[in-house]
Amino acid sequence: MFDRFCRFVAGVHDDSSNPRRDRFLRFLVAGGVNTLFGFVAYSLLTVTGMEVWLALLVGMLLGTVFNFFTTGGYVFRELLAARFPRFVLCYLLIYFINLELIELIIPLLGNKILAQAILVFPMAILSYFLMARFVFSSK
Repeated sequence: MFDRFCRFVAGVHDDSSNPRRDRFLRFLVAGGVNTLFGFVAYSLLTVTGMEVWLALLVGMLLGTVFNFFTTGGYVFRELLAARFPRFVLCYLLIYFINLELIELIIPLLGNKILAQAILVFPMAILSYFLMARFVFSSK
């Protein structure tokens, strides 16, 4: 049911679809759900009075586990616990690349939010590539 909804949202209505394109579209939908989950987890933790740094950390840890299930199970249709360490390593790599790029862009734009907004799509492409090649590859 969720897959049909995602195909509808992505505009995929025929049965002769491209598996790679479908997988990337599922990745984009899962990314939206993952972002929402992380934001809600962080928000709920801060509303309960948890310190911001701890809420961010706990939200990130919960989000990583949640994202593994949505990315592995929904996007790549391959949910093996043995892939979790590589998943975490890829997330860390993406984090550090994002951090380096955002620190380069902020002085040019003078706006932290705009700098991250510019990086969202390139980071999603990088994330998809890393997940497809190093975490959920069918080799």
